[in-house]
Amino acid sequence: MIPDVSKALTWLEKHYTILQGIQRGIERETLRILPDGSLSKTPFPKNIGAALTHPWITTDFAESMLEFITPVNSNIDYMLTFLQDLHRYASANIGNEMMWPMSMPCFVNKEDDIILAQYGTSNEGIFKTVYREGLKNRYGAMMQTISGVHYNFSLPMAFWQARDGVRNSNEGRAVISEGYFTLIRNYYRFGWVIPYLFGASPSMCSSFIHDPAKRAAFIEQTNGNCYLPYATSLRLSDIGYTNHAQKALGITFNHLETYAAGLQRATHTKSAEFSKIGIKVNGKYRQLNDNVLQIENEFYAPIRPKRVPRADEIPSEALLRGGIEYIEVRALDVNPFSPIGITEEQIRFIDLFLIWCALAPAPEMSSDELECAKLNWNRVIMEGRKPGQTIGLGCDDYREPLAKVGHDLFKDLLRVADVLDHLDNSQPYRQVCERLNVMFDQPELTLSAKTLDAISHSGIEKFGFTLAEQYKQELLAKPLALLTEQDFVQQRNLSLAKQQQREANDTLSFDEYLKQRNAI
Repeated sequence: MIPDVSKALTWLEKHYTILQGIQRGIERETLRILPDGSLSKTPFPKNIGAALTHPWITTDFAESMLEFITPVNSNIDYMLTFLQDLHRYASANIGNEMMWPMSMPCFVNKEDDIILAQYGTSNEGIFKTVYREGLKNRYGAMMQTISGVHYNFSLPMAFWQARDGVRNSNEGRAVISEGYFTLIRNYYRFGWVIPYLFGASPSMCSSFIHDPAKRAAFIEQTNGNCYLPYATSLRLSDIGYTNHAQKALGITFNHLETYAAGLQRATHTKSAEFSKIGIKVNGKYRQLNDNVLQIENEFYAPIRPKRVPRADEIPSEALLRGGIEYIEVRALDVNPFSPIGITEEQIRFIDLFLIWCALAPAPEMSSDELECAKLNWNRVIMEGRKPGQTIGLGCDDYREPLAKVGHDLFKDLLRVADVLDHLDNSQPYRQVCERLNVMFDQPELTLSAKTLDAISHSGIEKFGFTLAEQYKQELLAKPLALLTEQDFVQQRNLSLAKQQQREANDTLSFDEYLKQRNAI
């Protein structure tokens, strides 16, 4: 089941310095809620800045949906401290509001309560809001308020130089991109380990499921909790945000050119389903266009290849120009037991797993094989902690116990851990492996099991609200540790000025601007 990585691991152990300088970044989403438990309807706070142009604190789908973004850095402690400072500053600048500590929303009575994110009057800002209008009309606003944590990761240039003989990122971009696609294919094959260990949405508010057929499969409690007994991450299931129209796209992760072509094809292919919505009706935009994807970022995937785009570049163009720069892991639920939604342990595990994914052989995958791989994900998402759960590989019927596959994987991860720990006597990576490996035999120790246990006792509303209050007090009780008040004031003023400048510089009407953008 687990591919033979022994040769690559032996090579890595001889080149133990090449993993120094891994680059990381975190994006964490959270909903603002009021003291009465309802979803906030207030605009993004101007005392924080402009959501359109602020580099650290912005909004995602809704005005009430904060997103915290750390700069790229190679130091885990620095990154987590930075993220904590962002949470501290936001907590101090949202009045009596609090941040919901879980992925699945709870205090949303009706979709009309969800105010789409607003980014000002510039064409760019209106474009972002209309895109969200399209998401609402295509998939429902409630689904878009599900929060997650995204983890951005790139291997040091020294890794590619030592393994593949590349000289620099420009000359080696094809080889590096091929290496990242190997990582992505292994992630699809074995990434179900992430929701198994760290899934934290085994339940939801009973009001969240409106489909009677889907609701019948769940267990409902009198305290408003609706759950599946062995679920790990309902956020990643069909209950959460998925795009069924995308299954027919046939986008694969074998070659950069075919991946980019698939995205571009989807953004230029009309959808009969979405055409029924209309684009501009009675003078109001309902979506950017009626294509399968409005823009490339609408493509739903648990992992994405990325490159920072230049001005007016779409993601696929950036990738074709410079190759894959980093990958974005999108399968992490918000960790309810952390005030910032993620822990050092989770980061270190994902480091280990992604390095393993880059080292392990990964045959090319057809779109059919990708769908087969997703069956394992769905099995773990819906019933990952079920006694005797099994995992398959590819599209054949051969399956092995999940626990056995997990233990086999961790044998390799321990060797990667020792390489990363070679300068640290405290062995933080090895400790993470040893703590997590136990969870394959004791699923009650997983994050989803702990979350479900806590929610079952108190109900999801009380559990989440109690944590939100506790985290607000904890965050406000300590001063900023890395950033200063002046740093935030400076970013506020800069972001507001940048937004105003963009609005002043616009010369096209939005109709003309959109016509140009949709023609790309």
